[in-house]
Amino acid sequence: MLEIESTFFKDVLIFKNQSYEDSRGSFKESFRADLIEKAIGVKILFCQENIAKSRKGVIRGMHYQMPPHSQSKLVSVVKGKVLDVIIDIRKGSPTFGKHLSVELSEANQKYIFIPRGYAHGYITLSEESIFHYKVDNYYSKGSEGSIAFDDPKLGIDWILPKSKWILSDKDKNHPSLKEAILFDFKTNLYD
Repeated sequence: MLEIESTFFKDVLIFKNQSYEDSRGSFKESFRADLIEKAIGVKILFCQENIAKSRKGVIRGMHYQMPPHSQSKLVSVVKGKVLDVIIDIRKGSPTFGKHLSVELSEANQKYIFIPRGYAHGYITLSEESIFHYKVDNYYSKGSEGSIAFDDPKLGIDWILPKSKWILSDKDKNHPSLKEAILFDFKTNLYD
């Protein structure tokens, strides 16, 4: 059974599959394309899966891919706990510049569908995390986009104090939302 939770972003959904437990351990379906496609109303063909292992305080983000290599993502946590953050970066959207923060963990077993046109990032809140995500388009270095994770206009609460943050040099130097290359809300990103 797939539980679906809507968000204030019309096209961003949170999913949770039921886990079955007995004396041997547990079992759950981690992915069902038919149920997810029915919920989001778009056919998605995931072509690449990625796994990132991080220690506490690591911030990865805020990343996205521009057309023609834009990506939808299905993200989850296999081990540990993260604060997952999504920003609407579609100019002209009613929710442009707003963000959503959701705790993902091995305990709550939630995962999020993030459509094209959103920036994504997270911070590891546990001692270690293993973050898993599927994408529907291959990574292209020339199509990379990014926004400063600490842009004051976004007002993201990363929960951990700044003294605990660990970032790559690349993630320390992203442009603000105002300076970034963004999507156009009127463009169909799935053509």
